Amino acid sequence: MTAELVRGQNHPLPETRLEIRVSAGHPVLAGVTLGDEQGRVAGAECIAHSGAPALPGVGVPGPAAADHRLTVDLDAVPGTVHRVSVLLALTGAAARFGALAAPFVAVSGADGTEIASYTLTGLDRESAVVALELYRRQGAWKVRAMGQGYEGGLAALLGDQGLERAEELAASILAAVAPERDRPAEAPAPRVPRAERVPRTAPPAPDPTPAPDPTPPSAPGPAPAPGGPLDYAHPRRRAAEPAPAPEPRRAPPVPVAGDASGWSMDERLYNQVWGMFEDLARTAAAYRSACEFAESRLDRELDEALTDYRARAGGANDAARAAARARHDELVGRAREVLDRDLAQLAVESEVVEPALPVAYARWDNPVWHAYRVPGEEPMAVRLGDLHLPERTDLRIPMLVRLPLERGLWVDSGRGRSEAAAFLDEAELRRLALDCAVAHAARLLAAHPAGAFTVHLVDPAGAGAAALAPLVETGAAAPPARGAAGVSAVLEQLTERVDLLQMAVRGGAADALPPGLDAARQLLIVHDFPHGFDDRAVTRLRYLADEGPSVGVHLLMVADREDAAAYGPLLDPLWRSLLRLTPVPDDHLADPWVGHAWSYEPPLVPPGSAILRQVLTRVAAARHGKGL
Repeated sequence: MTAELVRGQNHPLPETRLEIRVSAGHPVLAGVTLGDEQGRVAGAECIAHSGAPALPGVGVPGPAAADHRLTVDLDAVPGTVHRVSVLLALTGAAARFGALAAPFVAVSGADGTEIASYTLTGLDRESAVVALELYRRQGAWKVRAMGQGYEGGLAALLGDQGLERAEELAASILAAVAPERDRPAEAPAPRVPRAERVPRTAPPAPDPTPAPDPTPPSAPGPAPAPGGPLDYAHPRRRAAEPAPAPEPRRAPPVPVAGDASGWSMDERLYNQVWGMFEDLARTAAAYRSACEFAESRLDRELDEALTDYRARAGGANDAARAAARARHDELVGRAREVLDRDLAQLAVESEVVEPALPVAYARWDNPVWHAYRVPGEEPMAVRLGDLHLPERTDLRIPMLVRLPLERGLWVDSGRGRSEAAAFLDEAELRRLALDCAVAHAARLLAAHPAGAFTVHLVDPAGAGAAALAPLVETGAAAPPARGAAGVSAVLEQLTERVDLLQMAVRGGAADALPPGLDAARQLLIVHDFPHGFDDRAVTRLRYLADEGPSVGVHLLMVADREDAAAYGPLLDPLWRSLLRLTPVPDDHLADPWVGHAWSYEPPLVPPGSAILRQVLTRVAAARHGKGL
């Protein structure tokens, strides 16, 4: 059965020899680009269009037309190609897709069986669009309905795929494939005298040489028996060859940890994790889009049934409504089947990938922490929690954040709009927030080489002594600064450090820094803000949040925003500059890419586990040169 895709939805390809049919109702350019795993196209030699119609494994049609047939052999494309994008672009006087009928694309197998189709709805001012994407995932190929349009036309599309001089390249492609009526008129053919003209209905002159019969003569068959049935089959015609049996559908590929591009295993696992995030985001978006489409179509069909006065008699109205609901349920059911299939595949992949993650990416309950050793170099990223969607809450994707941090962190100790926080009292919520901050700090310390990361603590009232004990008692951090004077001293020290480093970087005089300056990256954990902070301290805190990350000074705030309400909008830029995390599960992480609200779950240490202190002890020992 053909899969009718909506934007963002994907579908497995059971075959690798494909035909892609395009029906646009208006002349369009059809082409193909070959990209790497990030979708980047190396150059003009990786674009197939009618001016250069042949690439390894790809064949495109002639000039711009309303209908096209493209051929793709995925087994023949180079091994470096991970994305095959099918693009459409308007030519000539056509300005935008929104003024034309919605284009339709269909993917068929070698035997003509249609695998998936997609109608590109929702286009408006765009004049170029990526219609489909065939992409490689764990050694198998899938098709994804893209519908990514570009108001800037083909030049903007090619530029988005990483091509240099995209405008010149787009102009040359459009000039090569423009329809005949869009090209300059040629000189008319010489006039033929009336007597020499051939009537339009005149048959062509016969060829005096008889055409050879392409079928070799076959041996005459035996004569029919007297009185038997006559065989009217032509003796020189062969029986038609039986149609080849369709290739068996491939089973889903078996997931393999590290099955992504990268120079090292850590980089491959990092790319694989975010590939899983992308797949989960897209399949959930496609399911939601299909359900919304089914609901809107049901509403429209019910309205039409109710307004048709001729169908009110004889039960026709009830039959129409029942049929509309049946179509709605069928569409939603098919979308759910696709979603469940993709979620099941992602769950299997997660079960394979999670145990193989290195220390910086692993959960605290992963046995890899028990073999922890201080690394010799900084990893690509650290794990700051897990992400999941309501379609399947037990499928969690690691939330990996690149190092060095580009912005500070804020562990929100307030209730906010979290349902989980509503069931906790204020003291318990604050304790969980500080425990979460300590776990983040321990992970950052463990991810850096010895002496490359320093943690400062600010606890003006001393209310967080118990939670901060693992950092202090193991020697991984100095005792926290307390009181207004202690807070001011730490902030002044870090502010001067930021000033010195910024001047050195801007002046190109990094070797002129004071000899006693700590070269390690700095993390300042601020607990119980704004208690103990005067106006000068608040100004310095904002300065560190804005200017610190560029020179390796980062904030980790543990605070309730409502406690700082007395400052009014003065601190709004501070909160916006920090990545908000929560000590309890919450769906506050907005994803503008597909419009999801991701549920975040903090990486807390399992109750009763001593792994946090063990790791911090090794970090402190390596920092002081003792070694364990």
